[in-house]
Amino acid sequence: MKTLLITGGNNGIGLSMVKEWLKKGNYACVLDLNCENVEKLKESHPGKLLTFKCDITDLESVKMAVNETNRQFQSIDYAIHNACLCLFKNFEEHSREDFNKVLDVNFYGGINITKAVMPIMKDQKRGKIIFTSSGVGVTGYTNLSSYASSKGAIESLARCLNLEYRDSGITFHIMHPPLTDTKSSSPLPIPKDFKASPEKVGQGFIRNIDRKKFIITPTIKDALSIKFSYLFPLLIGRLLVKLTNRAIN
Repeated sequence: MKTLLITGGNNGIGLSMVKEWLKKGNYACVLDLNCENVEKLKESHPGKLLTFKCDITDLESVKMAVNETNRQFQSIDYAIHNACLCLFKNFEEHSREDFNKVLDVNFYGGINITKAVMPIMKDQKRGKIIFTSSGVGVTGYTNLSSYASSKGAIESLARCLNLEYRDSGITFHIMHPPLTDTKSSSPLPIPKDFKASPEKVGQGFIRNIDRKKFIITPTIKDALSIKFSYLFPLLIGRLLVKLTNRAIN
């Protein structure tokens, strides 16, 4: 049995991943501001799930949760930073405080998780740290400058850490979901019909979690889609904005 630790596991893709992981008989730990939904899984998976109401921007709180998880489950094999904050407003309406809030959760939260699990994974000489990214972090998108910037930053962090710790047994990865019907995507003016199911996306990520590729996607179709985004970021970004405007008009 292996242990997966995830931030933002109380809703959406994160909750789906936890459900799928527990079905396999593994251990899971969830760090979130609210654990009401995921708490319900404890009854059907006794002794397999830990939950911590935790602010991931607080490094000491994160360390406490991580160390307690390791104490009870004796290892942390996967750490996923999935928690996010998304603000939908144009750049001129974004305050410095808005940018700081988004970066604190999406970027610095990932740093906190990494700093907390690294000593454990270095002792184990193995581990996988995964950051949830977004296609808009590659292509850009209108009215999402803080969110997209935070995702671009977390991708660069993952690349740097892969190089810096290449001989440690720890690998760093980016998880790229398609546009999904989640709380963070709800402000986007895009019909639900164009959004993927969080249940299916989460199941796909767990199915592919052991792949060695830097970028993890739930399906081959999603892998091809993000590949085109990396090849032609501005072109794909303009196309996405155009298609969105067409869909809502």
